[in-house]
Amino acid sequence: MSTVLLLSGLLAGVVVLTPLADRWRIPLPVLLTLFGLLVPLLPGVQPIQIEPDLILPVVLPPLLFAATQRATARDFRENARPIALLAVGLTLVTAAVVAAVAHAMGVPWGPALVLGAIVAPPDPVAATAVARRLRLPGRLVTVLEGEGMFNDATALVLYKVSVAAVVAGGLSASGLTRSLVLAVGVGVGLGLAAGFLTRAALARLHLAAPETTVTLAVPFVAYLLADRLGGSGVLAVLTLGLYLRTYGHGAITSGGWLLGRAVWRYADYIVTSMVFVFIGFELTAVLEAEPLESGSIALSLAVCGVLVAVRFGWLFPAVWLAQLRQLRTSQASPVGSRETLITAWAGMRGVVTVATALALPAFTSAVASFPSRRTVVFVGLVSVLATLVVQGLTLAPLVRRLGVGSDVDVAQEARALRRRATAAALDALRDHLTDGVPERVRVAVTLQYEGYLSAQDAVGTARSGAADDDLDHGDDREVDDLLRQASEIEREVVIEARRRGEVSAEAADEVLDDVENRAVRDTG
Repeated sequence: MSTVLLLSGLLAGVVVLTPLADRWRIPLPVLLTLFGLLVPLLPGVQPIQIEPDLILPVVLPPLLFAATQRATARDFRENARPIALLAVGLTLVTAAVVAAVAHAMGVPWGPALVLGAIVAPPDPVAATAVARRLRLPGRLVTVLEGEGMFNDATALVLYKVSVAAVVAGGLSASGLTRSLVLAVGVGVGLGLAAGFLTRAALARLHLAAPETTVTLAVPFVAYLLADRLGGSGVLAVLTLGLYLRTYGHGAITSGGWLLGRAVWRYADYIVTSMVFVFIGFELTAVLEAEPLESGSIALSLAVCGVLVAVRFGWLFPAVWLAQLRQLRTSQASPVGSRETLITAWAGMRGVVTVATALALPAFTSAVASFPSRRTVVFVGLVSVLATLVVQGLTLAPLVRRLGVGSDVDVAQEARALRRRATAAALDALRDHLTDGVPERVRVAVTLQYEGYLSAQDAVGTARSGAADDDLDHGDDREVDDLLRQASEIEREVVIEARRRGEVSAEAADEVLDDVENRAVRDTG
């Protein structure tokens, strides 16, 4: 089977499994991993050869940049303490304990430290997918996402230093300190510089396609340049993404923002999906190369146990200490034992563990192979498979059993904020914004915003029911159905006009863009 045909089949599998995951209420990474294990067993399927040097530069920049576009720097500042405890403290402790256990079971110290760095960072994809679907408290989702981003930086800096030590045959304490300082300093500095320059470039483009091209290219450039200069490419991309998320919106057009948002959501989806599928292929390749020693299986089980035990052993004491400190200051604790249990159980390993395991170099020199590479790769991939299947499949039932779900309605929040923004613009139009503007222009723009506001109020009343309405409240489904039917009629008119040649294709596409944006905004 050709590689192109195989990749087409894998993409088809990803497309089919995506809606099934939502229907079956199973985290998509779990289904994709199982799919990746089954495909290599089919007759005629050849293993996919992936160049280790290309894994991290191709996989990490889009995933990290896309992750920064789902949160804000303010969220992370407000939750800096718990995020730092998880992303830095817990990651380092996990890597150290895993390395000690691996060394006690026969793995040399160098590869043992590499293994610890590979399996230390949990992946937020499956955890936050469940969290958002079950409406976990926003603070808990922010902490999980913040941990997922910044523990990647911690683990990958440790991974880079550990691999360099194995390849070089050792690393002194001074060399280790210098490498860490260089990684952090260059990574953060380059990320800030790239963010500033990117914002300046976006402010001068004013076209959606070039703007999106810039935001697509810059994360890869920042990652590769930081890596070439000895810095952390991960920190460079995270800093760049958070800078643009905080300061870059005003420099980009509405069309550029919509297009970029769609492109990055797709990039995040397809890269993440394919990485989980490749877990099965790599595990099959490792197992077929030569029989594994029995110690590798025992080590895998021990490492999985360590990952769970260390996370629980770190989180509960940390939360208890935080609660004790808050009691002394007469403050209510925002995190209880149930939230802590959810956070502790949401420690599935994922994309970064897979990517770093696959990126592990095969040789330390022209003739010497990387020591214990097969064992390290096998244990890393098994930890992903085991935690995804066991914790991933049980996280949603645990959340429901504990009753941690929040009553926050994101759609309602969005509708309220949309009305607030429209009302503010209308007030400004009626007050001072139209000073010196011709009357016909003032009337036209004011009428348009009055129409926006009236429409939002009318639809909001239809969704929730009027105060004196005897009918049952909650007509969301009827409103959405009618809006979809109306949008479908608009589409049919535009497409028919384009088919008959009554309008140009460009004009039809512009109107369709407006129709589809409205449909997404109004009905989700």
